[in-house]
Order: sequence, then C-alpha cells, then structure tokens
Amino acid sequence: MSDKRLLTFVNGYFVDNQVIMGVFWLLSFWVSWGCTLAGHNKVKKYEYTKYIRNFGKMAKLKLYKLNKKQLIEYCKSLGIDTKGKTVSTLMEDAETYGNQEIEQSKKDGSDYDLLYSKIEELSNRYAETLNKKIEDRKGEMLEDDNSHYLIYRVLGISDERGRLIDLYQNTGRFLYKYAGSFLEEATVLCFKFNNLKGKRTLVKNTVGSKPKTYEIDFLDGNNAIEIKWRDATTDGDHITKEHTRVECITSYGYKPIRVMFYYPQRKQALKIQKILATYYKGINGEYYGGDNAWEFVKNYTGYDLLEILTSIADNKTGEDGSK
Repeated sequence: MSDKRLLTFVNGYFVDNQVIMGVFWLLSFWVSWGCTLAGHNKVKKYEYTKYIRNFGKMAKLKLYKLNKKQLIEYCKSLGIDTKGKTVSTLMEDAETYGNQEIEQSKKDGSDYDLLYSKIEELSNRYAETLNKKIEDRKGEMLEDDNSHYLIYRVLGISDERGRLIDLYQNTGRFLYKYAGSFLEEATVLCFKFNNLKGKRTLVKNTVGSKPKTYEIDFLDGNNAIEIKWRDATTDGDHITKEHTRVECITSYGYKPIRVMFYYPQRKQALKIQKILATYYKGINGEYYGGDNAWEFVKNYTGYDLLEILTSIADNKTGEDGSK
C-alpha cells in the first residue's frame, strides 16, 4: 500500500466507489468483496498501527491532529488504557505520559540526550517523507505534457535545461515546506522540554472576523512565541495581517515574541522584516532573527538547538555536506 493510500485511510477518506448492478451481480460481488476485504484489513491494520507508532515517536506535540481512532491506537501503543475514554481524556493521558518521560529525564540528567533523540527521530521521519514526495513527483513528471518547452526554447532555454528547471522547481517546493515544518517542530520541542506547561494555543480573533482564530506556536505563561524558519514574503499586505494578528494576541495580555531563524535574501522581503522588527519593539514585544534567533532559543530554554542540528547534519552528510 502506498503512503498516499495510507494517508487517505488514516484521515478517514477511504471510499468504495464500486457500483453494484443487478441482483445476480450483487450476490457475486459481495462474496468476492468480503473475501478481499478480509485480506486487505490485515494489511491496513498493520500499516495503520505502524503509522500511529511512528507518529508518536515523531512528535507527541501533534496529538491535536489525530482523530479518535488514531488517538486510541497511539495510546494503546504506549500502554495506556483507552476503554470508555473521550478524545479529551485520551489526549490528556497521552500528554501526561510524554510529560512524565521528560520529567524523569530531567531528574536523572538525561534530558539533553532525550531531546536529541527526539529531534533526530523527527528529522529521520521528515527525511523519509520528503524523499518519498520527491521520488513520487519525479515519477509523475515523466508523464507531464512538455509542450510548453517550446516557449522555453524561444527564450533560449534548451529542453534539457528546461526539464531540470521544472524538476528543481517542483521538488524544491517540498524541500522548503518540510524544512520549515521540521525546524518549527524541533524548536517547539526545546520550549516544551524547558516548560511542560507551555503548549500550542488557539485564540479567538477579537479584532476581525477572518480568520476566526489565531494560532500561537508556543504559549509559555504570557509569552506568545511565534516560530518561523524563514519568512520571504514580499507582499506589503503581509505587514497589515501581522499587525492584526499581534493586536489580537496582545488583547489577551500576551507578549508577542517572533523567532525567525533565517532572513530572506531579497531586498523587499528584508525590508518587510525590518518593518516588523520595529513594530514588535513598538508594542513591547520581542523580535529575533538570524543568529539572534538561535541564541534566544538557547538562552530561553537552556538547550542549544543549533548545536543539536549541526551534530545530526554532520552525522548524515559530513561536515562539508558532501555525503
């Protein structure tokens, strides 16, 4: 079974589209379908459970994305009794389990090693998914209609060069997406290890009608921490949207803190970030970008995320990134 089919199954969208026609065919269909289903269920159950366990190892902080059936499977994999429990109770039990694991590691002094292993597992899962996405897209592109290469050639771009440009443009989207999501999750783990009471939080929009809610990546006391790996937006409207988001967050008495690890390269995008940095300071918030972001996470949590990621990267590709 492919990951695509598994994902569809996990999210509850599996639909049998076969059409049953006629009484005679109805009887024969149900006989064959029943036998086939019996065999398929074994595979689905195995892969489904495997997915949930991998998910748990990957990021226990994302329990809110699991539906009840997924949550039950995940809790069972941890040895948690699930009988008769509601979704909220299961989430509380799973979170308690994770918190106890972190608390114990802090008591015996193994918290850094535990954090390292969790971030490494997270990176492995993201790397596996990223590679799968890239290879699938390469396969899809073999069937693409490349008639637009004519225009490339008119502009002096050869077919081969055009093919490579399309390939990198397509696969690059996946790389940027997963790189950002991974870094944000790894950062949240550092904050979670520092304060188990902190968590992802949704607040109702008190300023306008859209969106209905705003997400705080990590709410630690009154510190509303937003985590970005890079913000390359060049749209001027982005400033207005960020003003509205921050205004909403401050209306709850929270202090907005923006952490962005990598500055954008283009001048217009850099200009927008400078404007946002000035804005944050003006409303008594905090803005950390580039090297300052890494330093902030280290000083705030006590864990050197940059050191951890550098070590993991060196083990995978070598210090020069050539492996």
